[in-house]
Amino acid sequence: MANLPSLSILHVGATGLVGGEVLDRLLADDRVARVIAPTRRALGRTHARLDNPVVDFDALPADAAWWAVDGVICTLGTTMRQAGSREAFRRVDHAYPLQAARLAHAHGARAFALNSAAGANVRSMFFYSRVKGELERDLDVLGYDSLTLVRPGLIGGARSTSRAGEDAAGAVLRVLGPILPRAWRISPAGRIADALVDAVLAARPGRHVVGPAALSGG
Repeated sequence: MANLPSLSILHVGATGLVGGEVLDRLLADDRVARVIAPTRRALGRTHARLDNPVVDFDALPADAAWWAVDGVICTLGTTMRQAGSREAFRRVDHAYPLQAARLAHAHGARAFALNSAAGANVRSMFFYSRVKGELERDLDVLGYDSLTLVRPGLIGGARSTSRAGEDAAGAVLRVLGPILPRAWRISPAGRIADALVDAVLAARPGRHVVGPAALSGG
């Protein structure tokens, strides 16, 4: 008799480019029995294994039963331009992911995979990289049995909304890609999603970092 799917995975950030790729993979994976994807607005899709609670990330329900999962994938994030201020950016890219990580761990989650960024460092002179580094640091102390930090470079893929700076940089990198070191090449959204899903489903003990060289498109 075939093994029945048994894993429940919380996916925070399902509406973004990488998040959409992650959601597709989770729902197609025979090991996954249930995917909980909390969002600010309904995803507008249905699936027998998908639970899409609509939430206010400023007031996450600490006692919700759906926090009780085996693992968590976080792809939540924004840009300074979209956020509008440093305070708003830090809230989306640090406070929200960290609170979700704390609540899921308190309810028994043992594996966590984060879509972070190349250059994440608490000592970085760049605000974006510093916030990413601070989130990684704060996740380290939560006590997850398995923690994977996926650090892509410039993310490649078709976004629903344009990001002018990234679009321009992407055009240059696509031309120069064959002659660039792997760590400098575009990180396709699908490869990032593969790394995140593989990490949380395998739940290898310890702390793991997947850098941009491992995520490049070739």
